[in-house]
Amino acid sequence: MTRLTADFWVGAYLARLRMYNIPAFVVTHGDDTAGAVLIKLNTLDGQARAYQRSFDIMSGERCWVVLAEGDEQSVDAALAKQRSFDPDLWVIEVEDREGRHLLDEPGLSD
Repeated sequence: MTRLTADFWVGAYLARLRMYNIPAFVVTHGDDTAGAVLIKLNTLDGQARAYQRSFDIMSGERCWVVLAEGDEQSVDAALAKQRSFDPDLWVIEVEDREGRHLLDEPGLSD
């Protein structure tokens, strides 16, 4: 199976969010080809959650897992720490009071 470039995936994700009128923007532009992507979900109430792609050893599938959650400042600190390890990293911030991120939808979940 051919993997999508990070730039292509991010563009498709932002387009999908726009279809649902969910604001999102690129906080950190990583490597266009192979940069990992982290998603920060800001619920606009001082709370946030960060998601990263992970490999499920049991099923052999890739899935989105929570990297950090809690007050927005602590989530931002966790993201900054990840960026210090990986300069190719993308960070996308999604702002939705309902907590929608669409990562579990077909085409984004795998």
